[in-house]
Amino acid sequence: MTTRRFPDGFEWGTATAAHQVEGGNWNSDWWEFEHRPGSIVAEPSGDACDQWHRYPDDLRLLADLGFSTYRFSVEWARIEPEEGEFSTAALDHYARVCDTARDLGIQPVVTFHHFTTPRWAAVDGGWADSGIVDRFARYCERTARHLGADRIARACTINEPNIVASMGHMMGVFPPGHTDDAEWDAARANFCAAHRAGVDAIKSQADVPVGMTLSMAEYAAVDGGEEYAAAHQARMEDQFLDACRGDDFFGVQTYSRLRLGPQGMVGPEEGVELLPMGYEYWPWALEATLRHAWNRLDGQVPLLVTENGIGTGDDEQRRAYVQKALEGVLSAIDDGIDVRGYTYWSLLDNFEWIFGYRIHFGLVACDRTTFERTPKPTADWLGDIARTNAIDVA
Repeated sequence: MTTRRFPDGFEWGTATAAHQVEGGNWNSDWWEFEHRPGSIVAEPSGDACDQWHRYPDDLRLLADLGFSTYRFSVEWARIEPEEGEFSTAALDHYARVCDTARDLGIQPVVTFHHFTTPRWAAVDGGWADSGIVDRFARYCERTARHLGADRIARACTINEPNIVASMGHMMGVFPPGHTDDAEWDAARANFCAAHRAGVDAIKSQADVPVGMTLSMAEYAAVDGGEEYAAAHQARMEDQFLDACRGDDFFGVQTYSRLRLGPQGMVGPEEGVELLPMGYEYWPWALEATLRHAWNRLDGQVPLLVTENGIGTGDDEQRRAYVQKALEGVLSAIDDGIDVRGYTYWSLLDNFEWIFGYRIHFGLVACDRTTFERTPKPTADWLGDIARTNAIDVA
Protein backbone atom coordinates (compact mmCIF):
# COMPACT_ATOMS: atom_id res chain seq x y z
CA MET A 1 0.00 0.00 0.00
CA THR A 2 1.06 3.58 -0.74
CA THR A 3 -0.21 6.63 1.10
CA ARG A 4 -1.42 9.37 -1.24
CA ARG A 5 -2.07 12.88 0.02
CA PHE A 6 -4.71 15.23 -1.29
CA PRO A 7 -3.86 18.89 -1.98
CA ASP A 8 -3.45 21.18 1.02
CA GLY A 9 -6.77 22.75 1.93
CA PHE A 10 -8.81 19.94 0.36
CA GLU A 11 -12.31 20.02 1.88
CA TRP A 12 -13.90 16.91 3.39
CA GLY A 13 -17.57 16.74 4.29
CA THR A 14 -20.92 15.03 4.21
CA ALA A 15 -24.30 16.31 3.13
CA THR A 16 -28.03 16.24 3.81
CA ALA A 17 -31.12 17.94 2.36
CA ALA A 18 -33.79 19.60 4.46
CA HIS A 19 -36.78 17.56 3.30
CA GLN A 20 -34.91 14.29 3.68
CA VAL A 21 -33.84 14.82 7.30
CA GLU A 22 -35.73 17.65 9.03
CA GLY A 23 -39.24 16.23 9.18
CA GLY A 24 -42.62 17.95 9.03
CA ASN A 25 -41.98 19.84 5.81
CA TRP A 26 -45.70 19.91 5.00
CA ASN A 27 -45.72 23.19 3.03
CA SER A 28 -43.66 21.86 0.11
CA ASP A 29 -44.63 20.31 -3.22
CA TRP A 30 -42.96 17.05 -2.17
CA TRP A 31 -45.14 16.62 0.92
CA GLU A 32 -48.21 17.10 -1.28
CA PHE A 33 -46.80 14.64 -3.85
CA GLU A 34 -46.18 12.00 -1.17
CA HIS A 35 -49.76 12.25 0.06
CA ARG A 36 -51.62 12.17 -3.26
CA PRO A 37 -54.06 9.26 -3.61
CA GLY A 38 -52.19 6.42 -5.30
CA SER A 39 -48.81 8.16 -4.90
CA ILE A 40 -45.83 6.28 -6.31
CA VAL A 41 -43.79 7.34 -3.26
CA ALA A 42 -43.10 4.30 -1.11
CA GLU A 43 -44.01 6.11 2.11
CA PRO A 44 -44.38 9.69 3.35
CA SER A 45 -41.40 11.57 4.76
CA GLY A 46 -43.15 12.25 8.08
CA ASP A 47 -40.71 13.08 10.87
CA ALA A 48 -37.73 12.11 8.69
CA CYS A 49 -34.65 12.11 10.97
CA ASP A 50 -36.00 14.92 13.17
CA GLN A 51 -32.94 16.96 12.37
CA TRP A 52 -34.91 20.18 12.78
CA HIS A 53 -34.49 19.56 16.51
CA ARG A 54 -31.42 17.31 16.59
CA TYR A 55 -28.99 19.25 14.38
CA PRO A 56 -26.61 20.11 17.28
CA ASP A 57 -26.04 16.39 17.94
CA ASP A 58 -25.48 15.70 14.26
CA LEU A 59 -22.97 18.50 13.95
CA ARG A 60 -21.06 17.33 17.03
CA LEU A 61 -20.97 13.85 15.53
CA LEU A 62 -19.57 15.26 12.29
CA ALA A 63 -16.87 17.13 14.17
CA ASP A 64 -15.98 14.05 16.22
CA LEU A 65 -15.65 11.99 13.05
CA GLY A 66 -13.20 14.51 11.60
CA PHE A 67 -15.12 16.28 8.81
CA SER A 68 -14.54 19.95 8.11
CA THR A 69 -17.56 20.87 5.97
CA TYR A 70 -21.28 20.19 6.11
CA ARG A 71 -23.47 20.74 3.08
CA PHE A 72 -27.13 21.16 3.98
CA SER A 73 -30.13 22.92 2.48
CA VAL A 74 -32.34 25.67 3.79
CA GLU A 75 -36.02 25.04 3.11
CA TRP A 76 -37.74 27.64 0.93
CA ALA A 77 -41.18 26.39 2.02
CA ARG A 78 -40.35 27.21 5.65
CA ILE A 79 -38.57 30.51 4.97
CA GLU A 80 -41.27 31.88 2.63
CA PRO A 81 -44.45 29.99 3.62
CA GLU A 82 -46.62 32.29 1.48
CA GLU A 83 -45.46 34.47 -1.37
CA GLY A 84 -43.71 37.56 -0.05
CA GLU A 85 -44.17 36.48 3.59
CA PHE A 86 -40.84 35.56 5.18
CA SER A 87 -40.42 33.72 8.48
CA THR A 88 -37.83 35.29 10.75
CA ALA A 89 -38.11 32.25 13.02
CA ALA A 90 -37.14 29.88 10.19
CA LEU A 91 -34.28 32.14 9.11
CA ASP A 92 -33.07 32.32 12.71
CA HIS A 93 -33.15 28.53 12.89
CA TYR A 94 -30.83 28.19 9.90
CA ALA A 95 -28.60 30.92 11.31
CA ARG A 96 -28.24 28.79 14.46
CA VAL A 97 -27.35 25.75 12.35
CA CYS A 98 -24.57 27.76 10.71
CA ASP A 99 -23.38 29.20 14.01
CA THR A 100 -23.30 25.77 15.66
CA ALA A 101 -21.29 24.37 12.77
CA ARG A 102 -18.83 27.26 12.90
CA ASP A 103 -18.39 26.84 16.66
CA LEU A 104 -17.43 23.21 16.05
CA GLY A 105 -14.92 24.08 13.33
CA ILE A 106 -17.20 22.97 10.49
CA GLN A 107 -17.72 25.14 7.41
CA PRO A 108 -21.42 25.52 6.47
CA VAL A 109 -22.09 24.89 2.77
CA VAL A 110 -25.62 26.19 2.25
CA THR A 111 -27.83 24.93 -0.59
CA PHE A 112 -30.74 27.24 -1.36
CA HIS A 113 -32.91 24.76 -3.30
CA HIS A 114 -32.70 21.00 -2.89
CA PHE A 115 -35.61 19.44 -4.83
CA THR A 116 -38.45 21.05 -2.85
CA THR A 117 -40.54 24.11 -3.77
CA PRO A 118 -43.22 25.91 -1.71
CA ARG A 119 -46.75 24.82 -2.51
CA TRP A 120 -47.79 28.35 -3.40
CA ALA A 121 -45.11 28.51 -6.11
CA ALA A 122 -45.77 24.98 -7.35
CA VAL A 123 -49.49 25.53 -7.92
CA ASP A 124 -48.73 28.72 -9.84
CA GLY A 125 -46.73 26.95 -12.54
CA GLY A 126 -43.65 25.97 -10.58
CA TRP A 127 -40.46 25.54 -12.56
CA ALA A 128 -42.29 25.36 -15.88
CA ASP A 129 -43.31 29.02 -15.49
CA SER A 130 -40.75 31.78 -16.04
CA GLY A 131 -42.11 33.73 -13.06
CA ILE A 132 -40.25 31.31 -10.79
CA VAL A 133 -36.94 32.98 -11.70
CA ASP A 134 -37.72 36.27 -9.96
CA ARG A 135 -39.37 34.46 -7.06
CA PHE A 136 -36.29 32.33 -6.50
CA ALA A 137 -33.99 35.36 -6.71
CA ARG A 138 -36.06 37.23 -4.11
CA TYR A 139 -35.91 34.25 -1.76
CA CYS A 140 -32.14 33.94 -2.26
CA GLU A 141 -31.59 37.62 -1.58
CA ARG A 142 -33.67 37.61 1.63
CA THR A 143 -32.04 34.42 2.93
CA ALA A 144 -28.49 35.48 2.12
CA ARG A 145 -29.09 38.85 3.80
CA HIS A 146 -30.19 37.13 7.00
CA LEU A 147 -27.42 34.53 7.10
CA GLY A 148 -24.61 36.72 5.78
CA ALA A 149 -21.03 36.08 4.80
CA ASP A 150 -20.00 35.51 8.42
CA ARG A 151 -22.08 32.34 8.46
CA ILE A 152 -22.10 30.96 4.90
CA ALA A 153 -18.79 29.44 3.85
CA ARG A 154 -20.02 28.48 0.38
CA ALA A 155 -23.42 28.75 -1.30
CA CYS A 156 -25.02 26.34 -3.78
CA THR A 157 -27.93 27.89 -5.64
CA ILE A 158 -29.78 24.81 -6.90
CA ASN A 159 -29.18 21.13 -6.31
CA GLU A 160 -29.44 18.95 -9.41
CA PRO A 161 -31.85 21.09 -11.44
CA ASN A 162 -31.52 18.57 -14.27
CA ILE A 163 -33.07 15.89 -12.07
CA VAL A 164 -35.94 18.09 -10.86
CA ALA A 165 -36.73 19.09 -14.45
CA SER A 166 -36.54 15.62 -16.01
CA MET A 167 -38.09 13.61 -13.18
CA GLY A 168 -40.87 16.12 -12.54
CA HIS A 169 -41.79 17.29 -16.04
CA MET A 170 -40.70 14.50 -18.39
CA MET A 171 -40.80 11.22 -16.42
CA GLY A 172 -43.50 12.13 -13.91
CA VAL A 173 -41.87 10.60 -10.83
CA PHE A 174 -41.14 13.88 -8.99
CA PRO A 175 -43.55 16.78 -8.42
CA PRO A 176 -45.55 17.91 -10.30
CA GLY A 177 -45.72 14.41 -11.80
CA HIS A 178 -46.05 15.51 -15.43
CA THR A 179 -44.85 13.92 -18.67
CA ASP A 180 -44.66 16.89 -21.00
CA ASP A 181 -41.62 17.55 -23.18
CA ALA A 182 -42.50 21.24 -23.59
CA GLU A 183 -42.62 21.62 -19.82
CA TRP A 184 -39.31 19.80 -19.53
CA ASP A 185 -37.72 22.24 -21.98
CA ALA A 186 -39.19 25.22 -20.11
CA ALA A 187 -38.12 23.92 -16.70
CA ARG A 188 -34.54 23.39 -17.86
CA ALA A 189 -34.35 26.94 -19.23
CA ASN A 190 -35.93 28.41 -16.10
CA PHE A 191 -33.53 26.57 -13.82
CA CYS A 192 -30.56 27.93 -15.77
CA ALA A 193 -31.96 31.46 -15.56
CA ALA A 194 -32.76 31.02 -11.87
CA HIS A 195 -29.20 29.93 -11.18
CA ARG A 196 -27.80 33.07 -12.75
CA ALA A 197 -30.33 35.24 -10.92
CA GLY A 198 -29.61 33.38 -7.68
CA VAL A 199 -25.86 33.93 -7.98
CA ASP A 200 -26.40 37.67 -8.34
CA ALA A 201 -28.95 37.78 -5.50
CA ILE A 202 -26.75 35.90 -3.04
CA LYS A 203 -23.64 37.89 -3.89
CA SER A 204 -25.55 41.16 -3.48
CA GLN A 205 -25.96 40.26 0.20
CA ALA A 206 -23.02 38.00 1.05
CA ASP A 207 -19.59 37.99 -0.56
CA VAL A 208 -19.15 34.20 -0.59
CA PRO A 209 -18.29 31.63 -3.27
CA VAL A 210 -21.44 30.63 -5.17
CA GLY A 211 -22.04 27.78 -7.63
CA MET A 212 -24.46 25.10 -8.80
CA THR A 213 -24.46 21.36 -8.09
CA LEU A 214 -25.39 18.99 -10.91
CA SER A 215 -26.25 15.33 -11.16
CA MET A 216 -23.77 13.80 -13.59
CA ALA A 217 -23.17 10.33 -14.97
CA GLU A 218 -20.55 8.62 -17.05
CA TYR A 219 -22.14 8.32 -20.50
CA ALA A 220 -21.22 4.99 -22.11
CA ALA A 221 -22.26 4.62 -25.76
CA VAL A 222 -23.11 1.04 -26.74
CA ASP A 223 -23.45 -0.42 -30.25
CA GLY A 224 -23.46 2.85 -32.13
CA GLY A 225 -25.18 4.92 -29.49
CA GLU A 226 -22.71 7.83 -29.64
CA GLU A 227 -25.12 10.29 -31.25
CA TYR A 228 -27.95 9.53 -28.86
CA ALA A 229 -25.61 9.65 -25.85
CA ALA A 230 -24.24 13.05 -26.88
CA ALA A 231 -27.73 14.49 -27.41
CA HIS A 232 -28.95 13.20 -24.06
CA GLN A 233 -25.89 14.50 -22.24
CA ALA A 234 -26.39 17.91 -23.85
CA ARG A 235 -29.89 18.18 -22.36
CA MET A 236 -29.08 16.62 -19.00
CA GLU A 237 -25.66 18.16 -18.32
CA ASP A 238 -24.11 20.47 -20.87
CA GLN A 239 -26.97 22.99 -20.89
CA PHE A 240 -26.46 23.47 -17.16
CA LEU A 241 -22.67 23.43 -17.29
CA ASP A 242 -22.81 26.22 -19.86
CA ALA A 243 -24.95 28.27 -17.45
CA CYS A 244 -22.18 28.00 -14.83
CA ARG A 245 -19.32 29.56 -16.76
CA GLY A 246 -17.53 32.14 -14.63
CA ASP A 247 -18.86 30.79 -11.33
CA ASP A 248 -16.72 30.46 -8.21
CA PHE A 249 -16.99 26.66 -8.27
CA PHE A 250 -19.00 23.85 -9.80
CA GLY A 251 -20.39 20.92 -7.80
CA VAL A 252 -20.12 17.46 -9.39
CA GLN A 253 -22.58 14.84 -8.05
CA THR A 254 -22.06 11.34 -9.35
CA TYR A 255 -23.22 7.82 -8.51
CA SER A 256 -22.95 5.60 -11.58
CA ARG A 257 -22.92 5.47 -15.38
CA LEU A 258 -25.57 5.33 -18.11
CA ARG A 259 -25.33 2.93 -21.07
CA LEU A 260 -27.02 4.23 -24.19
CA GLY A 261 -27.63 2.69 -27.57
CA PRO A 262 -29.02 4.25 -30.78
CA GLN A 263 -32.60 4.06 -29.45
CA GLY A 264 -31.98 5.09 -25.86
CA MET A 265 -30.89 3.59 -22.59
CA VAL A 266 -29.89 -0.05 -22.50
CA GLY A 267 -29.61 -2.41 -19.58
CA PRO A 268 -26.63 -2.96 -17.32
CA GLU A 269 -23.54 -4.70 -18.59
CA GLU A 270 -23.47 -8.43 -17.97
CA GLY A 271 -21.42 -9.21 -14.89
CA VAL A 272 -21.65 -5.72 -13.37
CA GLU A 273 -23.27 -5.69 -9.95
CA LEU A 274 -26.59 -3.88 -9.53
CA LEU A 275 -27.37 -1.74 -6.48
CA PRO A 276 -30.74 -1.56 -4.69
CA MET A 277 -31.80 1.54 -6.65
CA GLY A 278 -31.36 -0.39 -9.89
CA TYR A 279 -28.18 1.14 -11.28
CA GLU A 280 -24.71 -0.33 -11.71
CA TYR A 281 -22.02 -0.41 -9.06
CA TRP A 282 -19.63 1.86 -10.96
CA PRO A 283 -17.38 4.01 -8.73
CA TRP A 284 -15.21 4.90 -11.74
CA ALA A 285 -17.97 7.27 -12.93
CA LEU A 286 -16.76 10.01 -10.59
CA GLU A 287 -13.44 10.44 -12.36
CA ALA A 288 -15.20 10.47 -15.76
CA THR A 289 -17.64 13.19 -14.71
CA LEU A 290 -14.93 15.35 -13.16
CA ARG A 291 -13.10 15.22 -16.48
CA HIS A 292 -16.23 16.09 -18.46
CA ALA A 293 -17.13 19.04 -16.23
CA TRP A 294 -13.58 20.36 -16.32
CA ASN A 295 -13.39 20.16 -20.09
CA ARG A 296 -16.86 21.64 -20.67
CA LEU A 297 -15.98 24.58 -18.41
CA ASP A 298 -12.69 25.06 -20.29
CA GLY A 299 -10.65 24.41 -17.15
CA GLN A 300 -11.73 27.77 -15.76
CA VAL A 301 -14.03 26.79 -12.86
CA PRO A 302 -12.75 24.89 -9.77
CA LEU A 303 -14.59 21.65 -9.07
CA LEU A 304 -15.94 20.19 -5.86
CA VAL A 305 -17.43 16.75 -5.44
CA THR A 306 -20.58 17.86 -3.64
CA GLU A 307 -22.22 14.40 -3.65
CA ASN A 308 -20.89 10.90 -4.14
CA GLY A 309 -21.87 7.73 -2.37
CA ILE A 310 -23.73 4.48 -2.52
CA GLY A 311 -27.14 3.27 -1.35
CA THR A 312 -26.50 -0.15 0.15
CA GLY A 313 -27.01 -2.20 3.26
CA ASP A 314 -23.47 -3.56 2.93
CA ASP A 315 -21.04 -1.17 4.59
CA GLU A 316 -18.00 -3.03 3.24
CA GLN A 317 -19.37 -2.40 -0.25
CA ARG A 318 -19.76 1.28 0.69
CA ARG A 319 -16.14 1.52 1.76
CA ALA A 320 -14.89 -0.21 -1.39
CA TYR A 321 -16.96 2.12 -3.56
CA VAL A 322 -15.64 5.27 -1.88
CA GLN A 323 -12.08 3.95 -2.03
CA LYS A 324 -12.30 3.55 -5.81
CA ALA A 325 -14.07 6.87 -6.24
CA LEU A 326 -11.38 8.71 -4.28
CA GLU A 327 -8.65 7.03 -6.31
CA GLY A 328 -10.40 8.50 -9.35
CA VAL A 329 -10.34 11.95 -7.75
CA LEU A 330 -6.58 11.62 -7.26
CA SER A 331 -6.15 10.55 -10.87
CA ALA A 332 -8.02 13.66 -12.04
CA ILE A 333 -5.91 15.88 -9.77
CA ASP A 334 -2.73 14.24 -11.09
CA ASP A 335 -3.77 15.38 -14.57
CA GLY A 336 -4.15 18.99 -13.49
CA ILE A 337 -7.89 19.10 -12.82
CA ASP A 338 -8.63 21.53 -9.99
CA VAL A 339 -10.69 19.44 -7.55
CA ARG A 340 -10.96 21.10 -4.16
CA GLY A 341 -13.09 18.81 -2.03
CA TYR A 342 -15.09 15.64 -1.55
CA THR A 343 -18.50 15.44 0.11
CA TYR A 344 -20.02 12.05 0.81
CA TRP A 345 -23.77 11.59 0.37
CA SER A 346 -25.09 11.32 2.91
CA LEU A 347 -24.56 11.86 6.59
CA LEU A 348 -27.68 9.93 7.60
CA ASP A 349 -29.86 7.14 6.31
CA ASN A 350 -32.79 9.32 5.34
CA PHE A 351 -35.88 9.80 3.15
CA GLU A 352 -34.75 8.80 -0.34
CA TRP A 353 -37.59 10.41 -2.32
CA ILE A 354 -39.81 7.88 -4.14
CA PHE A 355 -37.98 5.02 -2.40
CA GLY A 356 -38.91 6.26 1.06
CA TYR A 357 -36.62 4.98 3.81
CA ARG A 358 -35.69 1.73 2.05
CA ILE A 359 -32.38 2.89 0.55
CA HIS A 360 -29.42 3.48 2.90
CA PHE A 361 -26.81 6.00 1.75
CA GLY A 362 -25.81 7.19 5.20
CA LEU A 363 -22.50 7.03 7.00
CA VAL A 364 -24.72 7.03 10.07
CA ALA A 365 -27.80 4.85 10.64
CA CYS A 366 -30.91 6.52 12.02
CA ASP A 367 -33.44 4.46 13.97
CA ARG A 368 -36.90 5.12 12.51
CA THR A 369 -38.59 5.05 15.95
CA THR A 370 -36.09 6.55 18.41
CA PHE A 371 -34.03 8.63 15.92
CA GLU A 372 -30.89 7.23 17.56
CA ARG A 373 -27.80 7.80 15.42
CA THR A 374 -25.30 4.95 14.99
CA PRO A 375 -22.13 5.56 12.95
CA LYS A 376 -21.18 2.79 10.56
CA PRO A 377 -17.56 1.60 10.20
CA THR A 378 -17.17 3.57 6.96
CA ALA A 379 -17.87 6.77 8.90
CA ASP A 380 -14.75 6.27 11.03
CA TRP A 381 -12.68 5.17 8.01
CA LEU A 382 -13.64 8.21 5.93
CA GLY A 383 -13.27 10.49 8.95
CA ASP A 384 -9.67 9.28 9.35
CA ILE A 385 -9.02 10.13 5.70
CA ALA A 386 -10.50 13.58 6.30
CA ARG A 387 -8.31 14.18 9.36
CA THR A 388 -5.09 13.07 7.65
CA ASN A 389 -6.00 14.36 4.17
CA ALA A 390 -4.56 11.13 2.82
CA ILE A 391 -5.62 7.68 1.67
CA ASP A 392 -3.85 4.34 1.31
CA VAL A 393 -4.00 2.97 -2.22
CA ALA A 394 -2.78 -0.31 -3.69
